[in-house]
Amino acid sequence: MSAALPGLGQFYNKKYWKIPIVYAAFIGDYIAYASNQKGYAKFKQAYIYRTDDDPNTIDEYENIYDETTLKSQRDDFRKYRDLNWIIAFGIYVLNMVDANVDAHLFYFNVSDDLSMQIKPSMGITNNLTWTGLGIAFKFKN
Repeated sequence: MSAALPGLGQFYNKKYWKIPIVYAAFIGDYIAYASNQKGYAKFKQAYIYRTDDDPNTIDEYENIYDETTLKSQRDDFRKYRDLNWIIAFGIYVLNMVDANVDAHLFYFNVSDDLSMQIKPSMGITNNLTWTGLGIAFKFKN
């Protein structure tokens, strides 16, 4: 269900508190994407103005950055913008995996009928004395 609509699997599994987390992750990633896209477009246009050999076009970073720095800034913003697509895909996959795991563990028995005891143990085997820890599981009906 989370593949069709993110958060729907969490709703189906009655884990309502996870739905805002899923959408907050998507919104945060989109805000970062929009910021990186804006920076990329700004530095791309400034680099185009700087390298077009037209004295009438002046970019806003005229006395601040040289051509190499403009190009580097443009490339950095593009790299981080593209990384936001990968992060969005990761959030989408994590959302589906979380819903799937919750669905499989929904009917898992966690009652008080399960117990475990750890006891020290000692023994002799072939004239060798050994010590260790023994673990005993008890399943009550």
